[in-house]
Amino acid sequence: IPLPFSNPDEYVQKFETPRLRERIFHFTSGSISKLKAKVNEQSNTHDISSFQALSALVWRSMVRANRLPHDQVIYNYFLANIRERIDPPLPKYYFGNCIKALTITTTAGELLDNDLGWGASLLHQSVANLNDRLVRNFVNEWLQSPYCYHHEELHDYNSVTIEQSPRFDMFGNEFGLGKAVAVRSGYANKAIGVVYACPGHEGGGSVDFEICLPTDSMNALENDEEFMAFVSLQQ
Repeated sequence: IPLPFSNPDEYVQKFETPRLRERIFHFTSGSISKLKAKVNEQSNTHDISSFQALSALVWRSMVRANRLPHDQVIYNYFLANIRERIDPPLPKYYFGNCIKALTITTTAGELLDNDLGWGASLLHQSVANLNDRLVRNFVNEWLQSPYCYHHEELHDYNSVTIEQSPRFDMFGNEFGLGKAVAVRSGYANKAIGVVYACPGHEGGGSVDFEICLPTDSMNALENDEEFMAFVSLQQ
């Protein structure tokens, strides 16, 4: 597919990682089950998944940690697997980065003034609405007007991006050195508001979230009572 650019400088940009703190927060399967039950009760439904509930907790807590004004427009870029959402569906193990970024938009005040279930419902509804027609419309629009995303356009204090998935068997990869001790995202994924999800080392439905924030915001997150109530301090 030809891009409407004649010079690489028009679409290739060097991204300088800002000074950030990185932390790994561990959530046990038991803690996630309690969180899922809580948000579904608040939303009067049984449809919100464990990962949607956990992502909503992280989003809400990071917005609070960044101390944004109530009228600040905020974004959650939620990456969803579309292999089974297009018609005909792709094979389960289709080799490719077959995802669609869902943009959930609200204000800091709305997210924080409502309960946790309200934010989780926003994420759930966005995923539930993702279907073949939406995906094909997005692809057709991109073909009509191709563009490239740049890091600085997506990552700022008012945005959170949930990347990766705890469904990927990261610890199942064995290259002759034994089971991995930990999973890390690497230098390229360090930006404000980036959240990198992977399964916990012990398995069983546990999840690790790698979060990057400026120092003041990270200190606030580590002292956030709602957030830390579900974080396990031991692995």
